[in-house]
Amino acid sequence: MLSRKLVAATMEPMMLSILSDGDVYGYQIIRRIKGLSDGKVRWTTGTLYPLLHRLEANHLVESFWKEVDDAPRRKYYRLTEKGERALEREKLQWMDANAIFSKLWGPLPDSLTLQTD
Repeated sequence: MLSRKLVAATMEPMMLSILSDGDVYGYQIIRRIKGLSDGKVRWTTGTLYPLLHRLEANHLVESFWKEVDDAPRRKYYRLTEKGERALEREKLQWMDANAIFSKLWGPLPDSLTLQTD
């Protein structure tokens, strides 16, 4: 598992990146993060929805209701144009940080695996 500090620092860019792939609803986001991280990051509804609401209040994300066959309607989320610009800025910052760490640490050896807490 990633530390709480690292998860907190990465939540917004991860969310913006997920939403850049298209409209999604909450449970899809939770499953996607778990899958992308091989289970090392697990968002709950208690972390997901406050983040989405904050991004929506900052006009980076918008939500809408959608009817689904044989299921209750679902609230979907998507990036706004402002959110797309914010994602591009986040990508550049994280790529810069990654470049610095790569210089400090060098490439990871094939035998090294990430440790879980």
